[in-house]
Amino acid sequence: MFKKIAIAVAALVMVALVGTLAAASMQPEDFAIRRSTQVKAAAAKVESLITDFHFWDGWSPWNKLDPAMKKTYSGAATGVGAVYEWVGNSDVGKGRMTITAVEPGKSVTIKLEFIEPFAVTNTTVFALAESGDTTSVEWSMSGKNSDLMSKAMGMLMNMDKMVGADFEKGLSALKGMAEQGK
Repeated sequence: MFKKIAIAVAALVMVALVGTLAAASMQPEDFAIRRSTQVKAAAAKVESLITDFHFWDGWSPWNKLDPAMKKTYSGAATGVGAVYEWVGNSDVGKGRMTITAVEPGKSVTIKLEFIEPFAVTNTTVFALAESGDTTSVEWSMSGKNSDLMSKAMGMLMNMDKMVGADFEKGLSALKGMAEQGK
């Protein structure tokens, strides 16, 4: 009797596992997360807070997760070629950001490489649109969930809500810095 129950339970587990893997394999490969805000400051001011990684301590939501995080800066001082690397606790992991393109007053594009706890590369874009004394700022991150594991993780966690909430915190702090003239 016990053997039949064990076989039935194993069969149910296998069916559930196969079903989950099949559902994960059908998930979209591409993802994008976007949040935006309006800042009462010139686009050049907002851009300067993004293109100089030294300013990120004042507005990035992740820098506050590990006050002891080790940060290094290399490459250009600001703008294209500027590099920011970090190593921190389990909340922030290890990674690197490199500014790959700047269209003055319009956009900043960053190659975002997470190294630990898992390796993945995404693209982050800050789109700026100045109108009068206000600048619209959109922060987006896009990438690919190309393997089955990342697709399965996407089924279990709502990345848009998780990362989107951090984007909202960061944009609020960026807005505060830009409007206070920091």
